[in-house]
Amino acid sequence: MPRRKSPAVRVRWYRRLLRWVLVVAGVFVVGSILTVLLLRVVPVPYSAFMLQRQWQAWSAGEKGFTLRQRWVPIAQVSRELPIALVAAEDQKFPDHHGFDVEAIREAIEDAEDGERMRGASTITQQTAKNLFLWNGRSFVRKGVEAYYTVLLELLWSKQRILEVYLNVAEFGDGIYGVAAASQHFFHKTPGALTARESALLAAVLPNPKRFRVDRPSAYVLRRAAWIERQARQLGGAAYLRQ
Repeated sequence: MPRRKSPAVRVRWYRRLLRWVLVVAGVFVVGSILTVLLLRVVPVPYSAFMLQRQWQAWSAGEKGFTLRQRWVPIAQVSRELPIALVAAEDQKFPDHHGFDVEAIREAIEDAEDGERMRGASTITQQTAKNLFLWNGRSFVRKGVEAYYTVLLELLWSKQRILEVYLNVAEFGDGIYGVAAASQHFFHKTPGALTARESALLAAVLPNPKRFRVDRPSAYVLRRAAWIERQARQLGGAAYLRQ
């Protein structure tokens, strides 16, 4: 029979394991903070979701696939788009600290009542997910998402969060960011987008692979019209400067 490790040996092993866990955790925390600080001031060249989609295309042999994305400062984007995104995705964006507690509570209550679980992610959470995480649902992923959400809210301004979001959000298969989307769908620069065009872009965000900007379904058209009304009721672009 193999000899059992003595209690002293097991204690040393557990201590060594704990030390390695703490080292890895420390490296992750320091690295993540430095990365978020760097991305506060430099254009984001790529996101985790873009890398995943590119890898899927390579592994599946999608020879005709081209990932489209080009960084554009928020100052060069039509004022209609940021308010459309906020109206569609996160109307409390200027005021919350990364999490919409009321929306989360309502989503949980709906799920407990047997209704389909709906999303309650804020724009900050979606930015964190797109930039740093992977597709899928798990407690680990949600925990890491919450960690990065807190970092973004602590280290970035609201304007920076919105600027990065509109540059990394997926508006169609392989089409990331408003610069690529406005050129692909409307053949114009993002600064020339109208309120209607901005609402159409925002309307497909729940599922840009299912919903189309260029061939909008009746649902997308209704949602775009609702987004336009909500943007006006919020006060337009002035709402984001409060």
